[in-house]
Amino acid sequence: MGYKTQASEHSSSTSQSLDDAHLQSSKWWVLTAIGVGTFMSALDGSVVNTILPVITQSLHSSIAAVEWVVTIYLLILSGLLLSLGRLGDLQGHKRVYIAGFAVFMISSMLCGLATNVGMLVLFRAIQAIGAAMLSSNSPAILTKSFPANQRGQALGLQATMTYLGLTVGPSLGGWLADHFSWRAVFYINAPVSILAIWLSARYIAADHPTKREEGFDYLGAGIFMAGLVALLFGLNQGHALGWLSPWILSSLAAAAILLLIFILIERRINAPMLDLSLFRQWTFSGSVLSAILNYVCVYTITFLMPFYLIQGRQFSPTQAGMLLTSMPITMAIIAPISGAISDRIGARWPTVIGMLILSIGLLLLSQLSAQSSLTQISVRLAIAGLGTGIFISPNTSALMGAAPRTRQGIAAGILATSRNVGMVLGVGLSGAILTTVLGQHSNSGDSNLFVALQISFFTAAAIALTGLLLSWNKT
Repeated sequence: MGYKTQASEHSSSTSQSLDDAHLQSSKWWVLTAIGVGTFMSALDGSVVNTILPVITQSLHSSIAAVEWVVTIYLLILSGLLLSLGRLGDLQGHKRVYIAGFAVFMISSMLCGLATNVGMLVLFRAIQAIGAAMLSSNSPAILTKSFPANQRGQALGLQATMTYLGLTVGPSLGGWLADHFSWRAVFYINAPVSILAIWLSARYIAADHPTKREEGFDYLGAGIFMAGLVALLFGLNQGHALGWLSPWILSSLAAAAILLLIFILIERRINAPMLDLSLFRQWTFSGSVLSAILNYVCVYTITFLMPFYLIQGRQFSPTQAGMLLTSMPITMAIIAPISGAISDRIGARWPTVIGMLILSIGLLLLSQLSAQSSLTQISVRLAIAGLGTGIFISPNTSALMGAAPRTRQGIAAGILATSRNVGMVLGVGLSGAILTTVLGQHSNSGDSNLFVALQISFFTAAAIALTGLLLSWNKT
């Protein structure tokens, strides 16, 4: 009897060891599946921005009309992130994530087949739905697949795939458009999506929500989307249409009213789309605010540096693109290292140091002049990228770690929404400063451009220091 018991225990131990080994192996395949989706989403966004002039000529469209190819994607994506993160909590993140790939793949093919700009804008809107399904569920899948002591590393590697997509996108888009057609930029998503769907179906564990009795808050989702789209439209188009124009004032007023109604609804219903109790934890709410401020700074750089390089310094788009890669490459290298360090020492110091270095990078960028060397430009961009790379992974890990397992989808949706809000705020703020300064002294030439850039980067440095204070106090 004793022998059988020992044999049984040995068999059980062996089986457990095999299960542990399988889990150890499968989690890296999960990261691969998520990484492919992250890379594709980032690549697609940066590629499309690069080929807009080619699309304009090919479809015989106006610049104002073709801008909606980018704008509609941003608005739909941002407006659906929270809703689709919540849907993942209710229906399972794996199911929503794989469905998102299918939507993204089919809509990409349709984008490639578009014969006019109206069709392309419509299909880009559908593509944004698929992208929102991916973005709002991928951090939740990683958080559930990796133990807490590896969460920062996993999220850092995911961030690396984002930055690689942003880095490769412009050059790949130009090459595909030159050698094939702008349509190939969309067609290339099909084989990548098929690979990612296979990896996801095979290696991502099926997740079964614990609270099936909770319903989906359709009213809250609709009001939130309308309010956020109105807000982002106002911030995105303000510098183009005029901040005091009826369109912008009406849009911002509608956003304020709709988002206030949304909060009142969420506080009163039993199964809200947005669990406001998450924000009672300062670690969570501080991480959200810090993320918004970080992306304001990053997209201030992203928006303004092409003006400095192309308009102010007369570099070609190819030269400017090469210089701008120093920032995302640095971020791609640093993000997983910072994430792994935060797994050991916590998120506070990496996020504080990251925001401090970012603020220094912005101050250095504010001192760029017409005589700055290529090395000076690249090094200053790399310093800003270093700060962002140090900050992103630990901050994301802190945010996701502060949310319970049943709210991982909504936490991921909040994280992705904060990124888009920060992006639009950064472009809106820097665009407002740029157009205001240039408009006041329209005859001053490039010297006035440098003044506008200096003010914008200095303002962003102050915002980064605010993020530093939030990071110091949030954990």
